[in-house]
Amino acid sequence: MPRYRITIEYDGGPFVGWQRQDNGSSIQGSIEAAIHAFSSEMVTVTGAGRTDAGVHALGQVAHFDLVKTFAPNKVQDALNHFLRPAPIAILDAAEVAPDFHARFSAKARHYLYRIICRRAPLVLERGHAWQVVHELDAEAMHEAAQYLVGQHDFTTFRAAECQAQSPVKTIDKLNVRRALDEISIEASARSFLHHQVRSITGTLKLVGEGKWRPRDVRDALEACDRSRCGPVAPPDGLHLVRVDY
Repeated sequence: MPRYRITIEYDGGPFVGWQRQDNGSSIQGSIEAAIHAFSSEMVTVTGAGRTDAGVHALGQVAHFDLVKTFAPNKVQDALNHFLRPAPIAILDAAEVAPDFHARFSAKARHYLYRIICRRAPLVLERGHAWQVVHELDAEAMHEAAQYLVGQHDFTTFRAAECQAQSPVKTIDKLNVRRALDEISIEASARSFLHHQVRSITGTLKLVGEGKWRPRDVRDALEACDRSRCGPVAPPDGLHLVRVDY
């Protein structure tokens, strides 16, 4: 029974999230339906990360098993054919070892959160960035972000419905950069808590606005208290960029 790994790009806007749900269309469900359409097999597709509704991916990774064997390029082409017109693209397909697991084999996940600071409405970037109509201090946001790098108890930045066994995570990189009117927040870790990146982003925005000092982020982290978190940033600006194995 061959196992296939696929790399996926998608616009999360029209979906209820990665995970199959009863209340709407999901990325996982759409891909499973496409697999059935070309192979006549009912499978479960396992992703590297369960992105929320409205969150996008440039390089989500998933795996699934088939009874029949197909050339990887045939898998890729067939999936892209049957996924149309959904905003999902299979960028790559490969046959992998039976013990490969898209979620548990991952060594790092890389996310990008995009903020665009401008008063005019977003047109081309609508739904793919968080629009903030005033300027933000990216340098202060970066300074604050460094308090979160390393291993910490991230209870403050953890959603109430998070199912992770422990709030302790290690952030390997958390950089804030500005290019013209766009602020990019780049976060890398082996794994993240539910809403962790969006919670951190909303908190860093408070620093960018001058409402918090950078060291206030350190104090919020050390409090291990969800009520000390800033507002959770909207899903539009969040992108799963890459998964390392």
